[in-house]
Amino acid sequence: MKMVFLNKKDFWAGMMLTGIGAAAMFIARDYRFGSALRMGPGFFPTILGGILIAFGVCIMAVGLKSGEKIQGSLSLRALIMLPLSLILFGVLMEKAGFIPALVALVFVSAASGREFRFVEVLLLTALLTVASAALFIWGLGLPYPLIKGF
Repeated sequence: MKMVFLNKKDFWAGMMLTGIGAAAMFIARDYRFGSALRMGPGFFPTILGGILIAFGVCIMAVGLKSGEKIQGSLSLRALIMLPLSLILFGVLMEKAGFIPALVALVFVSAASGREFRFVEVLLLTALLTVASAALFIWGLGLPYPLIKGF
């Protein structure tokens, strides 16, 4: 028997959402749930995990009906650069501050693609850095230094 569904994009996207939702619910299983009025630490991950599972099942069902197949090949560059950008962001947040960490995150993650254009990435970095600093540092008041030592 040939398993045709294993080559469908939406099927695997639904599987990923279902897996992430199940992992969130599994991790939050020992946290106190609380109620809608007095939410405990397990409320949000459990509810969000359930919503992700529901969306995942819907996307898997749509993926089984559609004929869209996976195209292209696996990008080794993206598999290395994207996790590296997240690790670099975490390390630089601690050592250098919010702005250098965000600049590194945007540049390294943009470098994982094939169409890297320096000027576009520079403009995107400037826009995202200003917007993120405004939202997270000044808007929400998170205690991250913009640049360590300043």
